[in-house]
Amino acid sequence: MFELILAATARSYFFLRRFIPTAIVIDAINTRRGLKWGVPAMLLAVPYALAAVYCRAQIETGGTGWLNLLVLLFLWNTLKFVLIGPISLLKLIAVRVREAVARRRMTRALIADSVELFDEPVLVSSRG
Repeated sequence: MFELILAATARSYFFLRRFIPTAIVIDAINTRRGLKWGVPAMLLAVPYALAAVYCRAQIETGGTGWLNLLVLLFLWNTLKFVLIGPISLLKLIAVRVREAVARRRMTRALIADSVELFDEPVLVSSRG
């Protein structure tokens, strides 16, 4: 029984992860190319916050109670986009530091092997 519940949970998680727009955007931001878009993506929190405020106003004026679920969903998405900015910025700094360290190590290894870093360009003839 536990295996069935676990399998159903995992399948629903991966299904939702593939088709929910906020998950798609956050997955794209968490790639190496997308890390630079984390801080601008924080602006996407504004429409979600406004939608939460609007739904809350509808509830207070006598709207249906199920709008509370939408309020929670909108606030959750707002929180995700507010947090992805600083997180992606920290990840980008870490990646750039690792890349700089790797470049320095490669340069030192090439110098140690007596490889000229700035050779004259080699002209390759297209004749056979």
